[in-house]
Amino acid sequence: MTRKRIPANIIGPQIRRYRNELGLTQEKFAAKCQLIGLDISRATLSQIEAQIRCVKDSELLLIAKALGISTDNLFIN
Repeated sequence: MTRKRIPANIIGPQIRRYRNELGLTQEKFAAKCQLIGLDISRATLSQIEAQIRCVKDSELLLIAKALGISTDNLFIN
């Protein structure tokens, strides 16, 4: 019997989509986040996009800022 994995967040796929639209690799996007005050690694970003890691409210705000979008955009499927 396989257990169904419950996503740790619902915004990971949207972060990936917007990051790709900007033409940024995970490494470059993590660097951009660090420039605005979010201490995040490429590995952590990968876990967020794969819905393995939860996202704190403060991280959500800075990720949206780095993407140049409203936080509301991350909740649209």
